[in-house]
This record gives sequence, structure tokens and C-alpha cells, in this order.
Amino acid sequence: MNPKVEKLLKLPLYQRLVGLGVLALLVIGVFVWFVWLPEYDKLESMDQDIARLEADYIQKKQIADNLPKFKAEFAKMEQLLQEALTQLPNKKEIPTLLTNLSTLAKDSGLEVATFTPRGEVNKGFYAEVPASLDLVGTYHQIAKFAEAVGKLSRIVNLSNLNLSAPSVAGNMATLRIKCKVTTFRFVEQ
Repeated sequence: MNPKVEKLLKLPLYQRLVGLGVLALLVIGVFVWFVWLPEYDKLESMDQDIARLEADYIQKKQIADNLPKFKAEFAKMEQLLQEALTQLPNKKEIPTLLTNLSTLAKDSGLEVATFTPRGEVNKGFYAEVPASLDLVGTYHQIAKFAEAVGKLSRIVNLSNLNLSAPSVAGNMATLRIKCKVTTFRFVEQ
């Protein structure tokens, strides 16, 4: 037999048990350090991934469960957009709308002294289309014109009304009105 093994066998029992214990602890330590700890770290990382994926799954499931509600809301918003677009003309309709304003003034009995379109002002998804309007007529004709403008299907604002001193011809008092007429149009992105 090998002399080193014989020397170990001749040691007292408690020394052999202590040596065996140290050897077992060394093997266990190597196993823990090189095998178990790296796998434990992987397991913790996978647990975190599972928790993140479960939270993501729950969030996406809630969205999927609410999909019919979102689709209905989207359809409603589309409808509202279409309704808004009917009040905001596109660029092609602007000259017609401004001509209609001039016709409304004449239909109300007003004389259109000047009608001057101004430069368009871009405000993002819409643009303001202003014009200067100089009218001559009675107070009631002006009120009739303002009422007719208010009933238009398009959005049209009358602002900066400037009334001159009335001039009397016969039993009629006529006014000269200068105002700013502003309509709006949808700007396609």
C-alpha cells in the first residue's frame, strides 16, 4: 500500500474524522462558490424578469380588455372631428365663404364699401383667415347681418366693430361700420 495512505490510517480516529470534516467542508465550499451561488444569482434575475413580465402582462391584458371601449371612444372622437371639420372649411372653401359674407351683407340691406382679405395666421392645427369689412347701413341692418353671420354653419367671428357717427338722410340714420371678420380653416398636418 501507499505509505501516505498507511500514515493516514495510523492516525487516531478523531484526527481522521476532523480531516474528513475539513475535506467535506472544502468540497462543499467549492460547490457553493462555483456552482450554487452563480445559479442562485441567475434564479434571482429570472424571478425579477418573471415579476416584470407578469406586471407587463397584467397591464396589456387590461388594455386588451378595454379595447372595445377604446375603439368606441376612438369612433366617437372621429365623429367629433368630422363635425368640427364641417365648421372649419378647408383652403378651397375660404373664397366662397368670404364671398358669402359679402352676399349676406348685401342681403341685409348693407352697402359693402370695402372688403379686404388679410393674410392667414397659422395657429397649429387651424388657421385664422381675417378680412376687413367696411359697411354702410342702418343699425337694424347691421344687427340683421350679425344675426345672419351667427347662423352660418361655419365659425365666423365679427370683432373690432367701429361705428361712426350717424348721418341722417331724410328720416333714416345711416352708420359706417368698420369691422374685422375672422373665419377659421383646418390645417392638415
